[in-house]
Amino acid sequence: MNFPVLSVIVFTPLVAAVLILLIPADRKNEVRTTALVASVFALALSVWVYAQYAINAYTGYQFIEKMTWLSVGNLHIDYHVGVDGMSAPLVLLTGIVMFTGVLISWGKDDPHGPTGIQDRPREFFAFLFLLAGGVFGVFVSLDLFLLFFFYEIAVFPMYLLIAIWGWVKTREYAAMKLTLYLFIGSVVALIGALAMYWTAGQATGTYTFDMLKISEAQQAGAFNGLVNFFGAQVPFQVVWFLPVFLGFAVLGGIWPFHNWSPDGHVAAPTAVSMFHAGVLMKLGAFAALRVGIMLLPDGAKYWAWLIMLFATVAVVYGAYIAFVQTDMKYMIGFSSVSHMGLVMFGLSTLNRDGLTGAGLQMFSHGVMTALFFAVTGMIYDRAHTRQIPELGGMIKPLPWAAVGFIIGGLVSMGMPFFSGFVAEFPIFMGVWQVMPIAAIIASISIVITAAYIMNNIRRVFFGEVPANLEGHISPITALDKVAIATLCLLMVALGLFPWLMAPMIQSGVNSILTLLGGA
Repeated sequence: MNFPVLSVIVFTPLVAAVLILLIPADRKNEVRTTALVASVFALALSVWVYAQYAINAYTGYQFIEKMTWLSVGNLHIDYHVGVDGMSAPLVLLTGIVMFTGVLISWGKDDPHGPTGIQDRPREFFAFLFLLAGGVFGVFVSLDLFLLFFFYEIAVFPMYLLIAIWGWVKTREYAAMKLTLYLFIGSVVALIGALAMYWTAGQATGTYTFDMLKISEAQQAGAFNGLVNFFGAQVPFQVVWFLPVFLGFAVLGGIWPFHNWSPDGHVAAPTAVSMFHAGVLMKLGAFAALRVGIMLLPDGAKYWAWLIMLFATVAVVYGAYIAFVQTDMKYMIGFSSVSHMGLVMFGLSTLNRDGLTGAGLQMFSHGVMTALFFAVTGMIYDRAHTRQIPELGGMIKPLPWAAVGFIIGGLVSMGMPFFSGFVAEFPIFMGVWQVMPIAAIIASISIVITAAYIMNNIRRVFFGEVPANLEGHISPITALDKVAIATLCLLMVALGLFPWLMAPMIQSGVNSILTLLGGA
């Protein structure tokens, strides 16, 4: 029997969460060490899966594990996991953000105020790892019920992590707002998923949540029928694509259902912000792709124009709102809405360039925003403010943080030789092939993004340190430097050597294009 590497990746953070809770609360260093060991182990296995993924011998999903979980009457649920070219990079991304999030949260007792997580780190890391386990589970799930199961596991801890450890001023409001938005979105998507389950079962006589079998039923014409929609006979896929896609895309921050996201970013503690923007928003986009586009391809082709419209607005609107922010976290939060709009932009093209760019953008943006929020957290822990007008000269006491933010800014602007350019260029190429006017309008965001990134780098990191902060900014820790270096190297490496990831994502795109009929 082959080693169940994906299961070990998924359950490592879940088991670690339980072990951490068994450690006495006053033994904080043991808690942090356990968290670090678990994150390193999960990251190492994620790297191994990524490195061992056979691109040239692509035959579908790899590292497959399958066993019956529940089979009662018409209810048949399998524990079925595997990865393809789209999900393997996201498993790696989750491992990277999990590892660097632990490093950033370690912190230290400082004369000018503690950094990292000093209040109940045992419970914090337990909930953070529960979140990580859910995210891993979604990215590897090949069973629709299992995907929803892990999806809810990923969303639930966010409320507690923000409400307990978040920014005091807005944490309760932001946590509740986030939870309601994501809960409503997942319920809407679940209704569409159940419609697919019953329709495929009625057509084939086999009721299963196995997404591969549902896809086979779809290709055999199971979803080609008409449904009564307010008295009109409408194709099944046309009716159910939007609820499924948008239900998941709420977590992806798609406009106009994005409003929860910036508030959640701002209120969350640093590591949770890194997970939120770096991984959770990708989880929403990935689920929208996996369940919406891949299982309802005709519906995707029918509604692609609307998704492109929403994405175009998100790209420009998010960039402009980020431009006028004075809080660093709000600036990054709305920047994430803009950059995730590019992911939706790429998905809406339904062509090779756009889908490949969307896959690259999910990884690039995940690393970039994790770095942005890590640096912002370092500054806030030491300066006790995120207000851009109140900061300045941070490159003197925090040179590593400054370099990290500048590299993240170059990625955000889409500069050549950085991962942002490698991701954004094929997205715009894909959109140009479908709707040139949308590509032209969205390109406005490139200029706006460059403006607010360069302006904020100048105001926060250059000039003179404000008098009230002079001598009060302590250096970052060695673990912080490791986190910054790790995230920066990934973005530079992908920008210089896109062949490290692009062929893998293209192999996943091939199967999507097959489902779309070579669109």
